Amino acid sequence: MANNLTTLRNLLLLTLALLAGIVTAYLMSPRNDDPDRPLLHKLGGDFTLQSINGPTSLGDFNGQVAALYIGYTHCPDVCPTSLAIMSQALKNLEPEEVQQVQPLFVSVDPERDTPERLAEYSQFFHPKMIGMTGSKKEVDLMVNRYGAFYRKVEMKDSAMGYAVDHSSRIYLIDKQGRLSKTLMHGTMPDEVVAEIRKLL
Repeated sequence: MANNLTTLRNLLLLTLALLAGIVTAYLMSPRNDDPDRPLLHKLGGDFTLQSINGPTSLGDFNGQVAALYIGYTHCPDVCPTSLAIMSQALKNLEPEEVQQVQPLFVSVDPERDTPERLAEYSQFFHPKMIGMTGSKKEVDLMVNRYGAFYRKVEMKDSAMGYAVDHSSRIYLIDKQGRLSKTLMHGTMPDEVVAEIRKLL
């Protein structure tokens, strides 16, 4: 009998310890759905880069939700995948919802990505998408502001000459121009739609 009680007590203590660990892990884990998360509110902000229409600022789209992706047109796989996800998400929205969303593509490869090339590339994914870039200094400032990164990688044995390693996230910016959500690479279109609708 005593052994049974001891075993039961040990099981209860183990269960309580496991529950405490789960609760602690939940409370301490970062949650992207927390709009007051301090780190997110330190990131983002207005920027001005060059599009085919000339100087274009994030602030030009206040009153709309902006869906932003940072990459480059020579990217072999990551950028096309993410931009295709954004495109599908926009297609899954109702027409009146799409009117309130502005997709943006910022290139970190201004050496090769002219505003004209960016316009052609962006239009392939969605007719509303605007491609933008700027000087290295302007691009670096914008990238740092959004907590992204990129680095040029020389490829001496390739006709491309170099590639660009970069972070891959979709940044959702609310109608007041504030960074509201970052979505990791591989986020499905339905989740992108759900997050956009929260901001409409």
